[in-house]
Amino acid sequence: QVSLVESGGGLVQAGGSLRISCAASRRTLNTLAMGWFRQAPGKDREFVAAISWIVGNTVYAESVKGRFTCSRDNAKNTVYLQMNNLTPEDTAVYYCAAAPSIATMSGHDGPDYWGQGTQVTVSS
Repeated sequence: QVSLVESGGGLVQAGGSLRISCAASRRTLNTLAMGWFRQAPGKDREFVAAISWIVGNTVYAESVKGRFTCSRDNAKNTVYLQMNNLTPEDTAVYYCAAAPSIATMSGHDGPDYWGQGTQVTVSS
């Protein structure tokens, strides 16, 4: 049993920055990778970023590469998404997720666990 709790969402002006967090109740063989998805109103949920607990390697969607940084604090079982140079197109509910690997996180299989989501709104 793994629970994921997001926090840190809010309202930010375009060009600004925001850091959101995801606290995992535990790490297991089924949660070796953590990541973020987002869903804007009327759109499908899309992959944003992922990170592995052990090595810390990361993968980013092309739309956020160079602007967003995913990191983790293993001692706190917490993953962070630092979002810089935000645009209104980044407005969405951001969901934390966990999977056995980064490949399964962003691949067809998808994550095994989901958080409740945190709202990020970017104003122009």
